[in-house]
Amino acid sequence: MKHNETPRHDPLKVDFCGLEFATPLVLLSGCVGFGEEYTRVAGFSNRDAGAVCLKGTTLAPRLGNPAHRVYETPMGMLNAIGLQNPGVDKVVNDILPTLDFDETRFIANVSGSTIEEYVEVTRRFDDSPIDAIEINISCPNVKAGGVAFGNDPEMSARVVAACRAVTQKPLITKLSPNQTDIAGNARGCIEAGTDAFSVINTLMGMAIDAESREAVIGNNQGGLSGPAIKPVALLKVHQVYQVARPHGIPIIGQGGVTNASDAIEFLIAGASAVGVGTALFYDPLVLKKINAGIRDYLERHGFESVSQLTGTLRLNGPAKPAAANVCTS
Repeated sequence: MKHNETPRHDPLKVDFCGLEFATPLVLLSGCVGFGEEYTRVAGFSNRDAGAVCLKGTTLAPRLGNPAHRVYETPMGMLNAIGLQNPGVDKVVNDILPTLDFDETRFIANVSGSTIEEYVEVTRRFDDSPIDAIEINISCPNVKAGGVAFGNDPEMSARVVAACRAVTQKPLITKLSPNQTDIAGNARGCIEAGTDAFSVINTLMGMAIDAESREAVIGNNQGGLSGPAIKPVALLKVHQVYQVARPHGIPIIGQGGVTNASDAIEFLIAGASAVGVGTALFYDPLVLKKINAGIRDYLERHGFESVSQLTGTLRLNGPAKPAAANVCTS
C-alpha cells in the first residue's frame, strides 16, 4: 500500500465489547489448550481468529476426569475432560507471558465449584494482560459447580454479579443449553452485569458399550459437541438475541460450526462472533476456509461488514408453542 493511500476497510473486522476482532471467528475454550495447541501444525495461525478462548482455569490445579474422556458419536463428539488445568497462578505467571497479544485477542475461561472460587480466579485474571474473561457456568462434565450454576437462573446471576464486582474487563457469560428457559437466564445475567454471552456450551450426553453394558465415558456423562448440536445452538442464539439486542449485548454463537455457511447462519440468528471448536480436531486449517467463505458471501450479497449480518433472520410469522411443534402425525 502506498503511503498516501487510505487503509482498505476489512469487512471481517468486528467490534466486540470494545475489542477489535480481526475476524468474527473465536477459537473455543478446551479446543486449543492455552493458545499453543495447533501452533505446531504447518499453516495454522492464531491470526486467522479474532480471539482465542483459553482452556478452562480453576483456582487450584485439576487432574480432570478418569479415562475415557473423549468418544466419537454420529456427527459429533462426546467429551468429559473435567477441567484439567495447572491452576490460575501457573496460567497468569507462566503461560500468559508466552502469548503474542499482537497476534490475536485472548480470552480467559474461568471455572469453579463455588462462587468464591469464580471470584478469586476472575480477580487474578483482572490483574493480567488478558483481553476479556469468559465465565464458564455451564460445564456438563464436572460433578461440582459448573452445570449446577448454569441451570439455575438465580445462581447464574449471583456468579455474574460477584465476578462483575472484581473486574473491569469485558465479562462474557457462557450459557448452558441444558435448561428450561435460556432467555430468562440471559435476562438475569444482563441485570447482574454481563457484557456478552457465549451461546451455547455442549449438550449433556452419554455413550454406552452394548456388549459390556458399561458407560464408555469415565465420568459416565459428558458434553456433546459437533454438527449434531447445531440446530439446537441456532435456536438458543436466536432466543438469547431477543433479550440481548435491546441492551446491545453481543453473542458468540457456537455449536457445530464446520464451514462458512454454518458461521453465516449463526450471524444471521443473532451472533456478533462465531465460535469454532470440534471442527479443528479434523481440520486444523478450517479457519482460513471459513473466513474466505464469509468474505465471498458478503461480497455476493452486498454487505460492507460482517456486523451487518447480525440478527437479519427473516421469520415465518410467530412461533407456535413448543408442545405444538413436537407432533409428527
